[in-house]
Amino acid sequence: MLYKYNMSRDRRHDLTLKALGNARRREMLDLLRERPRTTGELCDLFFKKLDRCTVMQHLGVLERADLIIVKRKGRHRWNYINPLPIKELHDRWICEYAAGTVDLLARMKREIEE
Repeated sequence: MLYKYNMSRDRRHDLTLKALGNARRREMLDLLRERPRTTGELCDLFFKKLDRCTVMQHLGVLERADLIIVKRKGRHRWNYINPLPIKELHDRWICEYAAGTVDLLARMKREIEE
């Protein structure tokens, strides 16, 4: 989708964080990390917890956040994980904040050893 490339970085991060903020969507991403799956497969895997409409809504949130790529092949809708938004979020937020923590821990270790 073209609009994703015109979105601001902050807006993309907001969509990614919203999508990752739900345990069911994270569970879906874990399943897609193993291998691509059809929407029908995902519905079957979640049938005891969620109805088909709810699974489709969750997939829509993941797709809008660009965390999955959907390809139609015949009658099937294949869902593929796209880890790039997570990496971008990691690089922007987690690495930046973790670096300070690692430096602090290294200083504490040196002080303890002295």
